[in-house]
Amino acid sequence: MTTVDTEPGDMANFSSLQTSWTTFGNCTGEGAIFQDIYIPLIYSVLFLVCFPGNIIVISVYVFKMRPWKSSTIIMLNLAITDLLYVSCLPFLIQYYASGENWVFGEFMCKLVRFNFYFNTYSSILFLTCYSLFRFIVVVYPMNCFSIQKRRWAVAACAVVWVVSLLLASPIFHVITTQQNAHRWICQDLTNSADLFTVRWYNWLLTTFAFFLPLVTVTLCYAVIIYTLARGPHTGTAYKQKARLLAMVLLAVFYVCFLPFHIFRGVRIELMIHPASCRTMRRVRDIFTVTQSLASLNTFGNLILYVALGDNFQQAILSVCKLIMKTNKK
Repeated sequence: MTTVDTEPGDMANFSSLQTSWTTFGNCTGEGAIFQDIYIPLIYSVLFLVCFPGNIIVISVYVFKMRPWKSSTIIMLNLAITDLLYVSCLPFLIQYYASGENWVFGEFMCKLVRFNFYFNTYSSILFLTCYSLFRFIVVVYPMNCFSIQKRRWAVAACAVVWVVSLLLASPIFHVITTQQNAHRWICQDLTNSADLFTVRWYNWLLTTFAFFLPLVTVTLCYAVIIYTLARGPHTGTAYKQKARLLAMVLLAVFYVCFLPFHIFRGVRIELMIHPASCRTMRRVRDIFTVTQSLASLNTFGNLILYVALGDNFQQAILSVCKLIMKTNKK
């Protein structure tokens, strides 16, 4: 066991943290059945839909969508990150269904939590890249030929992978397992023992990895819709497709990601500065819902692939017909 010399200020912070943990544990122990039932149910449905769904999407992009365009490359990478995430859901289903008893060891706890945050921020960044590419194509159609070259999409995706790994890598430092009575807890950011580090890490993620992309995407689609509305050269079907795409993509940001980031921050602050038990339980339950909403971005992405068009619907139908023929044989 490692010992560390502490200053009086550090001891005060540690004492405050211990008080927060005690208060939080006493408050949130009641009513946890909501979390033990709700999260496994949502994650089970998500796994059953999105695991095969993303395998089909990746197969369509790889084998049926040639030659690849910039949008195809970005969406393929998005589908790969979604598949990596839903592959870890069975671990979380077992964890919450067993009353938050982690049996897979500390490394797997860190890996599964890392996978969630990696998927969240890689999805946000991939969708932001797609929106920027789309913005240039629609608003500056005469100057977009160079940006449509595949090397730009490949470079953008490589940057997103690297940045997402860097953003999520602190999870391996701040997350661990903790024994509580006769069970092992796989901590999340909101119940990490290192709350003061987590607090600043949360604000960094929320500000630069979410709100900045959120503003960028919102402005991109506001300008795109305005440009298409003014352009007499664009057909009605094209405008409708652009509006549908904007609605689906903005819904992923505002419905899946925004509530999660707001209530994650609120819950971390309540861990540091405890409120009444009623308030803390209510925030915990709301955060539980927003956490599952954040995971539903993988389902929203499946809808987005169809809304994109790019002959995706026809390719999906051809794959489904091939699967049906194979099953008949």
